[in-house]
Amino acid sequence: MFFRRLAKDAWISFGDRMKSDSRIRYGALAAISGGVSTCYVFSSSNLVYLDQPNEDGAPKVALNPDKWIEFKLQDKVQASHNSQLFRFSFDPSAKLGLDVASCIITRAPMGQNAEGKTKYVIRPYTPISDPNAKGYFDLLIKVYPEGKMSQHFASLKPGDVVEVKGPIEKLRYSPNMKKHIGMIAGGTGITPMLQIIDAILKNPDDNTQVSLLYANVSPDDILLKKKLDVLAASNPNLKIFYTVDNPTKDWLGGKGYISKDMVVKGLPSPSDDTLILVCGPPGLMKHISGDKAKDRSQGQLTGILKELGYTEDMVYKF
Repeated sequence: MFFRRLAKDAWISFGDRMKSDSRIRYGALAAISGGVSTCYVFSSSNLVYLDQPNEDGAPKVALNPDKWIEFKLQDKVQASHNSQLFRFSFDPSAKLGLDVASCIITRAPMGQNAEGKTKYVIRPYTPISDPNAKGYFDLLIKVYPEGKMSQHFASLKPGDVVEVKGPIEKLRYSPNMKKHIGMIAGGTGITPMLQIIDAILKNPDDNTQVSLLYANVSPDDILLKKKLDVLAASNPNLKIFYTVDNPTKDWLGGKGYISKDMVVKGLPSPSDDTLILVCGPPGLMKHISGDKAKDRSQGQLTGILKELGYTEDMVYKF
């Protein structure tokens, strides 16, 4: 099955043909978890179903930012030693309604609280399916031993449903908004980066240069590497540098944490025409840019980027 063959490479675009213009055009594959903390709510918020028609006659959009909607799992496959690929289906005449760059929020019941109300675990994920695709979206999720939501996803079987709300806008991307975008991602923090890369490379009128530094524990932990390698080889405006903490003997990329030298050599210099995007685990965020504020605003810029002369208006933290 095409979907299952996809998991071996974890990048093939579902149902979309590869086309070439002045640069490669393609449909994106998947989604992986975003770098946002899990939170809990105690609620029985309204739940709506996708088959409800639009009263105003507008084009059908699957997502609703104010209502939890059930999406059915169509299929899932193992994509790597600790990640799984999930395809969720909905009305084939509707689009998901996802913007670049934005995420969805998922929730799953986790027992009851002291008042007898359902307790939910809530987790954001960033789809990287083609925003124009109809009838499905894909999630590539790293399954953690202690991850309540990722373990819930791993337990799902085809036909089961997940409740979703969104989209939740992060960075409003527009073509050519900057001449050069630098990206620093750690682990599953590749999600919003890939969403923006896809949007840039499939638009022949977008001339944005993109440079990505992608850090992982080991070569086996690099999600979507084959897709990223194909995109970099096919698009001269995309440059990628990988670094890992535990390299294998045949590893040819960087070794260790992202350093000042890697940033200087791999990313655009501080400039009004430069934007640096950062997403990853707390340790990486602290090292590179400082984490967001407690209220999830951008917070103060610190770390390597501050030391190298970047300013707060040149950096966006996912």
